Amino acid sequence: MKKLASIIGLCFFGLCAWGQKAPRFKVIALYENGGHHIEYSRRAKVWLDKLAADSNFSIDYIQNTDKIDEAFLANYQLFIQLDYPPYAWKDKAVTAFQNYIEQGKGGWIGFHHATLLGEFDGYPMWQWFSKFMGDTRYKNYIATFVKAKVNIEDKGHPVMNGVSPAFIVEKEEFYTYEKSPRPNVHVLASVDESTYVPNSDIKMGDHPVVWTNPNYKARNIYIFMGHSPILFESKDYTTLFSNAIFWAAGK
Repeated sequence: MKKLASIIGLCFFGLCAWGQKAPRFKVIALYENGGHHIEYSRRAKVWLDKLAADSNFSIDYIQNTDKIDEAFLANYQLFIQLDYPPYAWKDKAVTAFQNYIEQGKGGWIGFHHATLLGEFDGYPMWQWFSKFMGDTRYKNYIATFVKAKVNIEDKGHPVMNGVSPAFIVEKEEFYTYEKSPRPNVHVLASVDESTYVPNSDIKMGDHPVVWTNPNYKARNIYIFMGHSPILFESKDYTTLFSNAIFWAAGK
């Protein structure tokens, strides 16, 4: 009788195992917990945790690649590279991640620092990742920040559902690359460099900022904007982010 009473008590508080809804999918987010992007990461985590709770998926966070291997990634249907660069990864993490993407074991969303491709802090460029990002590398950035208009190029793509045809990014340090990734990726949005406020001489001409690479089995999307926490005050940005999660996870 005591055992039955305990079970009834647990069920009263909504803790019955059979009453709990299993998460629709599991997400791992790799993020920087320091440097220039710490405030963005903190705000992103709050927003992501709420979205996960409201939409019934689970999300775990790591701050380095030490845990990443094949067995670790097998637990997750989506990998979010939240402002984490493509260098200084552990060798086993590199191998596991490449297999995860090439074999379509899960989806991927990368933000901002994920295209910091080149030789940094004594590390060589990750050539595979450069190909993944459209066969390009980082060249320069607008250190003083600008406000600018982003234009959607593929309004029919699922990640752009409910996103305005053009929206304003209030503060960003837009990267330039040695060449546009456009020939090697499917561009979903680009920044209009003529709208920079204040104006900047650091420009590319053709300047994609959101794209997906259909040459890989995994659903993948790169979203450049990801430096300032004020991005989460934009409904267009949060809609894009949310759509990207469910699309890349196959949901």
